[in-house]
Amino acid sequence: MYQISVVTKWCKGCGLCADFCPKNVYDFTMGHPPVPAREADCIGCKICELKCPDFAITVEVKK
Repeated sequence: MYQISVVTKWCKGCGLCADFCPKNVYDFTMGHPPVPAREADCIGCKICELKCPDFAITVEVKK
Protein backbone atom coordinates (compact mmCIF):
# COMPACT_ATOMS: atom_id res chain seq x y z
CA MET A 1 0.00 0.00 0.00
CA TYR A 2 2.85 2.42 0.81
CA GLN A 3 6.24 2.97 -0.76
CA ILE A 4 9.09 4.12 1.47
CA SER A 5 12.05 5.91 -0.09
CA VAL A 6 15.30 6.60 1.75
CA VAL A 7 17.80 9.03 0.23
CA THR A 8 20.98 7.39 1.47
CA LYS A 9 23.14 10.39 0.52
CA TRP A 10 21.17 12.57 2.95
CA CYS A 11 20.75 10.04 5.77
CA LYS A 12 23.27 10.24 8.61
CA GLY A 13 22.12 6.95 10.17
CA CYS A 14 20.69 8.33 13.41
CA GLY A 15 17.90 5.73 13.69
CA LEU A 16 15.05 8.05 14.67
CA CYS A 17 12.89 6.60 11.91
CA ALA A 18 13.32 3.08 13.25
CA ASP A 19 12.85 4.19 16.87
CA PHE A 20 9.54 5.93 16.21
CA CYS A 21 8.02 3.47 13.70
CA PRO A 22 4.97 1.91 15.40
CA LYS A 23 5.04 -1.12 13.06
CA ASN A 24 8.80 -1.88 13.19
CA VAL A 25 9.12 -1.50 9.42
CA TYR A 26 12.85 -0.74 9.40
CA ASP A 27 15.96 -2.82 9.89
CA PHE A 28 18.59 -0.48 11.26
CA THR A 29 22.27 -0.55 12.21
CA MET A 30 23.66 2.59 13.88
CA GLY A 31 25.54 4.79 11.43
CA HIS A 32 23.93 3.25 8.35
CA PRO A 33 20.77 4.19 6.44
CA PRO A 34 17.64 2.29 7.48
CA VAL A 35 16.27 -0.48 5.32
CA PRO A 36 12.47 -0.61 4.97
CA ALA A 37 12.53 -4.40 5.29
CA ARG A 38 8.84 -4.79 6.12
CA GLU A 39 7.32 -2.18 3.82
CA ALA A 40 4.08 -4.20 3.60
CA ASP A 41 3.56 -3.56 7.34
CA CYS A 42 3.66 0.24 6.87
CA ILE A 43 0.41 1.97 7.87
CA GLY A 44 1.30 5.31 6.25
CA CYS A 45 1.46 7.30 9.48
CA LYS A 46 4.56 9.15 8.20
CA ILE A 47 6.07 9.45 11.67
CA CYS A 48 9.40 8.37 10.21
CA GLU A 49 9.17 11.08 7.57
CA LEU A 50 8.27 13.74 10.15
CA LYS A 51 10.99 12.74 12.63
CA CYS A 52 13.82 12.50 10.08
CA PRO A 53 16.12 15.50 10.72
CA ASP A 54 17.72 15.07 7.29
CA PHE A 55 14.48 14.94 5.24
CA ALA A 56 15.81 11.64 3.84
CA ILE A 57 12.58 9.61 4.08
CA THR A 58 9.38 9.87 2.09
CA VAL A 59 6.29 7.72 2.43
CA GLU A 60 3.87 7.67 -0.50
CA VAL A 61 0.79 5.69 -1.46
CA LYS A 62 1.67 3.07 -4.09
CA LYS A 63 0.03 3.66 -7.43
